[in-house]
Amino acid sequence: MRYLYLSVIVALLLHLSFIAGCSVFRIHPSLKDEFVAQKLPSSEYPEFSDDMAYDTLEYTISQSISYLKKLPSSRLFRFGEDSFNAVHMIKSMEHFLNFIQTRPSEDELNKFIRSNYFVYKSIGGRDGHVLFTGYYEPILKGSLEQNTEYGIPIYARPCDLTTIDLSLFIPNLKNKRIIGRYTGRTVVPYFERDEIEYKGGLEGKAEKIAWIKDPVDLFFLQIQGSGRIYFDNGKTINVHYDITNGHPYRSIGKLLIEKGMIEKSEMSMQKIRAYLRENPEDVKAILNFNPSYVFFKIEEDGPLGCIGVKLTPGRSIALDRRIFPLSALAFIETLKPLINGDGEIHNWTSFSRVVLNHDTGGAIRGPGRADLFWGNGTYAEIAAGHMQHPGKLYFLVLKPEIS
Repeated sequence: MRYLYLSVIVALLLHLSFIAGCSVFRIHPSLKDEFVAQKLPSSEYPEFSDDMAYDTLEYTISQSISYLKKLPSSRLFRFGEDSFNAVHMIKSMEHFLNFIQTRPSEDELNKFIRSNYFVYKSIGGRDGHVLFTGYYEPILKGSLEQNTEYGIPIYARPCDLTTIDLSLFIPNLKNKRIIGRYTGRTVVPYFERDEIEYKGGLEGKAEKIAWIKDPVDLFFLQIQGSGRIYFDNGKTINVHYDITNGHPYRSIGKLLIEKGMIEKSEMSMQKIRAYLRENPEDVKAILNFNPSYVFFKIEEDGPLGCIGVKLTPGRSIALDRRIFPLSALAFIETLKPLINGDGEIHNWTSFSRVVLNHDTGGAIRGPGRADLFWGNGTYAEIAAGHMQHPGKLYFLVLKPEIS
């Protein structure tokens, strides 16, 4: 009877999502994988170069291999119109790993890729480019107990939050799910940010992992997806994204631009923080503009990407997992900041490097978006906060005849 009732609920929710545009339960149209990346002829391959040490690339590739070895050998990974199984993906990674252990020159790197790998290019956004943004690992001070200094809780997953796999009811909705709150007789949308933070929506329903000082810090911790909390007793914990409340992410940066509070050309995470610090009376309304809310779990290590491997600063990227293969070997071309002694950006310079697809994000949607993980520390925070630059994204897969 319960499953019959849930099926009725799901059917009703789907109906409402299509006729009323209900964002909480919106079902995104499937994207055709064969159209989001195009296989290039060798004459159109980019010039391959890498601005980082190969040591970090070795580690990052090994992380992808460890993930791939846990999958069924028949699992398929799609690049444009081509598909490769997990066994071939591992061979592709290991072949590249063995080569870079020779510490090749730029010329040797180009000859190797041209001879051994297919290259697929993301079609990008409407202008043909990929918009690159950045994220980092926040490091915050906190407390295990609430007190006058630390009064903002970091919540674990609530006990009444539930997910529904829609493909169990409607087969053509594979990989589609909704998140809600099971009330005993029905499933309703989960509490929004405002209900959670200001109306006691989680009272008695969620463990408080830790307490921090500032609601703005919590907001950006949720956007980054993971972070490190230091306590006065010397203990440290790694908090990592567990699940959201199911509501869509809405950009407060876009809101501040539309309201004329920050110029579009000046927009950055640092600029948003400065505005909120200078206008504390606006904090509640601005943060609540984004109804999405992230719940965390504690991990022994971190930060972790969505495939469960540790992210590598400068080497791990987040893409739309619905259309781009997780763990994939990729190559990017975009811009990075140059910072002076005062911690200010004085220029942006072009760079290219080999990266791995280890993560995803709520705002990372479509073939025209990519998020680069910068690590932690001052440079990482500045780079992640300001990076909004066009670039190009390619994928590398070993030619079958080589393996």
